[in-house]
Amino acid sequence: MTPARLTRAFCVAVSLSIPFFAAPARAADESGAGNVISGDGEAFSWIILDELKPNLEHKYHRIIKLAGREAMLGAGCGKGIKKARENRPGHETFGFICCPLTKEEIDKEGLTVHPLAQEALMILVNKTNPVDDIPIEKVRAIFRGEIRNWKEVGGEDRPIVVVLRPHCPDRPGHWKTIVPTLEQFRQDRLDVKSEAEVVQRVSDFREGIGNIGATFIFSPDEKVKVVKVSGLAPTAENLKSGKYPFTQDLSIVTHGEISGDLASIIKDVRTSQEFRQVANKYQLVPRN
Repeated sequence: MTPARLTRAFCVAVSLSIPFFAAPARAADESGAGNVISGDGEAFSWIILDELKPNLEHKYHRIIKLAGREAMLGAGCGKGIKKARENRPGHETFGFICCPLTKEEIDKEGLTVHPLAQEALMILVNKTNPVDDIPIEKVRAIFRGEIRNWKEVGGEDRPIVVVLRPHCPDRPGHWKTIVPTLEQFRQDRLDVKSEAEVVQRVSDFREGIGNIGATFIFSPDEKVKVVKVSGLAPTAENLKSGKYPFTQDLSIVTHGEISGDLASIIKDVRTSQEFRQVANKYQLVPRN
């Protein structure tokens, strides 16, 4: 046999003797669009998901693309519902919210709600304010405008500046656990569009008061502090007992039939030990 024929025969023999193993389709393009699961929505829930994201991506070999940091600057639950409704085969999406949804809205939008956690709404004042504890009903009276000077709750003789982000006014929960309707809130309050603005304005005004979710991450230069209400700190223990009155519910929302991966990821988010650790960190009460 000639050298050329010998070489060709050897190659054929090798190709026949080595089994062919097809690489998994996902491994062929780990960064492809079909491997991405996208989520968007309210910043409070985003903070939880963002902390769990590395473990989830490692476990499921999926890219989880989260928007939500922007909700600190506005938007929120509406974006979460919109993102959930974009879900379809090959384009997997979900949303996250900080308000309970009515049955009518759930049915109308075709949503499934996956509860995550109950979160305390913390009462925030300027760090220079000597007040550290306000009775529950006096907190409500401040936000209604019935108490207008800090000296009425043991502080300095200064006017109170109420700061509010009046998001999702047609949905139950959230700031409505303080005062149930916008009409009952103090009308000459300072309305803002984001949680970051609430913190900034209370930081700016020595006389300011506002509310913020327990998952908000403060920067060292923000001049704010959290006060107790009727001696109660915004802890998970006080939420569980029903003693701490100001709360909101964090949830994931999905639309239509979801993939096995997305269903498993949501289950992990709600039940994993990693989620429990995040819940403990922010004093949340898991809702699984």
